[in-house]
Amino acid sequence: MDAARFDYHLPPEHIAQEPAPRRDAARLMVIDRASQRVTHTTFDHLGEYLPNETRCFRNNAAVLKARLHGQRATGGKVECLLLHPAEDPQTWWCLLKPGKKTLAAGHFGLDGFYAAKVLEAGNNGNYRVRFQTANNESVTTLAERIGIMPLPPYIERSPDGPRQASDNDRYQTVYADYSKQQAVAAPTAGLHFTPQLIQQLEQNGTTFHDLTLQVGIGTFHPIQVDDIREHPIHHEWYTIPAESLAALENPAAGPRLAVGTTSVRSMEDALLRLHENPDAPRLPDGSFQAEADIFIYPPATFRGVDHLITNFHLPKSTLLCLVSAFLTPGSADGIDWLHQLYQAAIQEKYRFYSYGDAMLIL
Repeated sequence: MDAARFDYHLPPEHIAQEPAPRRDAARLMVIDRASQRVTHTTFDHLGEYLPNETRCFRNNAAVLKARLHGQRATGGKVECLLLHPAEDPQTWWCLLKPGKKTLAAGHFGLDGFYAAKVLEAGNNGNYRVRFQTANNESVTTLAERIGIMPLPPYIERSPDGPRQASDNDRYQTVYADYSKQQAVAAPTAGLHFTPQLIQQLEQNGTTFHDLTLQVGIGTFHPIQVDDIREHPIHHEWYTIPAESLAALENPAAGPRLAVGTTSVRSMEDALLRLHENPDAPRLPDGSFQAEADIFIYPPATFRGVDHLITNFHLPKSTLLCLVSAFLTPGSADGIDWLHQLYQAAIQEKYRFYSYGDAMLIL
């Protein structure tokens, strides 16, 4: 499991800086694993390739406008990225820039909006910060009011640029549940769906089942060890409602399609935990909740995912490992095949990463 096997060269012009003019106008590479046939189409034709009675599992997490600006008492600027709550709703683990200077100062804020106290440094370059907000509003309410959408670093934006309002809409799925707004990155495979396409798929017999995985900053961390098995995989909390869990645990009801790698992580992690402990506790409403710590790489097999929609991922990423495993479950042959598919995508001028095009793996 040499990490170099998951590396590839992507010409910078293939990194999508803007979403497609229309969500479902993104291109779609369809891979039939049984025949190894590859078809090039667009996402609005998705229904033509889905098997009958497909059950679609999607991550409805909403992205928080998690990037806050502030300053120290000296006037020095601070950029704060909210990661997830700590022991109470007003205390969060955050990334701070600059980190050490802000920790030494102890405080930062934005007059009229919030004051923040840096309580401690964590083990992963993060900091525990307690916020005092104007009018005692929640940190999430504050972020939604004055924060900036935390686009990935490879999407270039001016902080006050004219495209920010567009990003606020297009970096959310149309089915995002804003009561679950803590993700710091979008479940990007779902960005291609429109209400019209969802309605069309439902009319053709596809059913949709929601789950929530709060996508964290760890999804962007590259593999920096020689052997991928030594990579410290990131942890992310997920919740699967009782109805979705019942559908997931019933393979006979129809093929299960995961929308994105975040859905795969939730589905596979839950089924593994429930296999090991069928009596694992549930929430009062029957939902199953856990912290995903699963790392999927070849030659993994899959318990609950039959088909997959996913975007084109960064080199040496854990997501690339997952997709290569899904191409050929139980074998490492998917690594070389994925390289071939990505090279074909580059030749066909597909757009890569969060705002890019998609793959459907059948």
